[in-house]
Amino acid sequence: MNNVTLRQLRVFAEVARRLSFVRAAEALHLTPPAVTMQVKELEAQVGLPLFDREGRKVSLTTAGEYMLLHARRVLAALKEAGDAMARLKHVEAGALDVGLVSTAKYFVPRLLARFREEHPGIELRMQVSQNREQLLALLRGGEIDLAVMGRPPRELGARAEPFAPHPQVFVAPPGHPLLQRAPVPPAWLESEPLIVREIGSGTRRAMEDFLDRHHVHPHVAMEMPSNESIKQAVMAGMGLSFLSLHTIGLELAGGLIRILPVDGAPVVRTWNVVHLAGRTLSPAAEALRYFVLEHANALLAREFEAAAIAAGLDEAASAPATEPARAAGVG
Repeated sequence: MNNVTLRQLRVFAEVARRLSFVRAAEALHLTPPAVTMQVKELEAQVGLPLFDREGRKVSLTTAGEYMLLHARRVLAALKEAGDAMARLKHVEAGALDVGLVSTAKYFVPRLLARFREEHPGIELRMQVSQNREQLLALLRGGEIDLAVMGRPPRELGARAEPFAPHPQVFVAPPGHPLLQRAPVPPAWLESEPLIVREIGSGTRRAMEDFLDRHHVHPHVAMEMPSNESIKQAVMAGMGLSFLSLHTIGLELAGGLIRILPVDGAPVVRTWNVVHLAGRTLSPAAEALRYFVLEHANALLAREFEAAAIAAGLDEAASAPATEPARAAGVG
């Protein structure tokens, strides 16, 4: 394996992450044949197949799983070396990988756009994870420098710093009978169909914690892995749901969704910026970390001011986060 190249390892790791040659090609700005060629050359060096291919379905072989572990270590070590050289040169340049949970995609891109205006020499790469476990895998493998998430990863040696409140609310379609009752006792939710995020989602966990505290046994009518799908189902009148306030700004403004005034809600948790504790941040990553801690709270307060007022959080949503220890999960 003396002739294995870093390019082959990068392409292999991207295909393994996405389990798709086409999507890996798009992410790497290559053609699918070029990606296939790099993988075949690596397999020839290894002497074993790294992927099983059945039509369009791609999965790692046992050899591929072992190879991925070592490839990630090599790429992470190379990135750390680059960060160390950047610190020695005292420059803010190069590439910066930011990971975030799906719920954070409603505000993080605007935050990164503001950051790039102040730091044009830094190339930003954003990876949106479907759930908390995927994001932690990226963080653990050194594939991202910083993560934006809810519940701090106590199972991982990481530093998590809260930077803004994260309100979560019950929502209903316009005209729902419970909207005429304020506040709605949590017990009344037992008779309503709930459309919820998948198990493992922080939003799902926050909802379950709230209902458990009020001894409510919910009727889960539907489970969906996407905030967008849930919003569409609620708007169609298929049930109630529990969502991050930061995901429903447009729907609230358009009168397509209403916040249900449940007694004891909204549930206000925190957003955190996270990085591995044992890893020294590059100047670029340190600059973004500082930018998030300094400016994200104000940006969120401005962007979601109308939604916060609708939720009765016009003061709480613009105040500093106060409950990092009880922060709900991500997603």
